Formats: sequence, structure tokens, C-alpha cells
Amino acid sequence: MQQLKLIPFLIITGLLLAACSADDNSQEKATENEDNHTSVNEKQDIEKRNNTEKEKEKEDNSDKADKKDEKGKNKSDKAKDKDKGKVTEAGSKIAEDPNDILVLVNKAHALPDDYEPADLVFPDVRFPFTEDLPKKQMRKEAAKALEKMFAEADSEKLDLFAQSGYRSYERQDAIFAANVEKNGEKAANNYSARPGESEHQTGLVMDVTSPEVNYGLEIEFGDTKEGKWLAKHAADYGFIIRYPEEKEDITEYQYEPWHIRYVGKKAAKEIMSEGITLEEYLGVK
Repeated sequence: MQQLKLIPFLIITGLLLAACSADDNSQEKATENEDNHTSVNEKQDIEKRNNTEKEKEKEDNSDKADKKDEKGKNKSDKAKDKDKGKVTEAGSKIAEDPNDILVLVNKAHALPDDYEPADLVFPDVRFPFTEDLPKKQMRKEAAKALEKMFAEADSEKLDLFAQSGYRSYERQDAIFAANVEKNGEKAANNYSARPGESEHQTGLVMDVTSPEVNYGLEIEFGDTKEGKWLAKHAADYGFIIRYPEEKEDITEYQYEPWHIRYVGKKAAKEIMSEGITLEEYLGVK
């Protein structure tokens, strides 16, 4: 009888335990579901952040590339602008090709201060001095032409002497400074060139003289037999009288019958036969 009384108690206890177990399982599943949901959300947040960071990185790289291209373009543009407008402190345009036989050098057109012809040689002609000074030199093509001209002058019993050829930028600077100190800049620039604006730096020029003017560079040389012959025959060898008489308004230098410039036979014959200057031949000032 007592055992029968315990049966209902045991049944109720079992039901309560089953209910508790069900609640625990339900809570565990709910927690598990919640954890799973949280994990999915975290993954989505992480992926979103990663995508955002990747997009930002792409934008940063793109900006860097654009800035690099812009920087390179600016450098290139600046280089081009510099080349286009290269001038000296005095405002003279610097020659783009100083090796050109017809290169124009005057008060408005200059040579680079570091220019020195690569083909300078000593022509085999007479000088009134024996030292192998730099001023004896000329560019090879001009030197050969000078030798032929002197040989022809010798055959006609003329006493033609070479006096001064190549002159460096530094040497011209010293000469011009001395002339300025002696006569003032305005007067000096009428017969002496500023550094960079001297044709002597081209290596295509030779000042010539004769015993009749005591080997000097004088206007009177133009009246000597050597000076007259030179004016008549220089073009046959590719030379011109660079600063002719009555052309001072164009050349901006006084008449210099001793200053011959090599330009090649074709140009020389046209210039000398027409009585024009190199500026007029080239169509520039």
C-alpha cells in the first residue's frame, strides 16, 4: 500500500525533471542560435570592413599614381619651357645647335657658356708668334679652308698672317671686362663682344693681318693689298668679311676687314656677291 502511494510522486518528479531538461535544451539551442547569428554578423562586419579598406587602398594608390603622373608631366613641361626660352642674363637667345656651320652669334644670339668645339685643330698657316696658344685653333673644316686660302695668297706673293682664332668663354669674359674698365661698357660693346656673344668661341673665325699694319687688327688693313685680296677672294674658300663697312646698323659692330668667318662656300659666295650680312642671309637679327 505504501508503495502505491509513492508512484504518483515518482511520476510527478519524472515529469518535472523532463520539463527542466527540455528547458535547458531549449535554452542551449537558443544560445547556440544566438551565437551562430552573432558569428554571421561578425563575419559580415569583418568582410564589410575589409572591402572598405580595399576600396580605400585602391583610391590611395590611384591618387598616388595621378600625383606621380602629374609630377612627371610638370617636370617634362618645365624642361620643355626651359629649352624653348633659353636666354643669357643679358637677354640673348642661346643657340640650340652651336655646332651648326651657320650658327648666328651676335648681341642677340649667344653660345652656351660651356660650349667648346670638339674638333679644334691648329691650322698650318703663318702667325706673328710661335707659341701654340689656344687662339691659333679653328674647327677642322674651317682650318683646312684657311690653309687653302693662305696657300693661294702665298702664290700671289701676299704677306697674310693669322692673328687670333678660337677664344673660350672665359677668355672672352676677361677681355670684355678689361675693355669695359678701360672705355666703359657702352663703348666696349661697340668693338668687343660680351662673353657668349663672340664668334671666336665658335672656332669658325680667324682674325688676319699683315706686316703693313704691324700685324695689328686695324681698319687700315682693308686698304692693304692683303686686305683687298681677302675681300675679293675669301668667299672662294667659304669665308666672309663678317662685319662689313656700312652695315653697322645690322651687325652692331664697327667695320672689321680683318675678321673672317667660315660659313661654307655656298653661303659665303651669296653673302659676299650680294653685299649682305650673315643676319640678312639667315633672315634674322
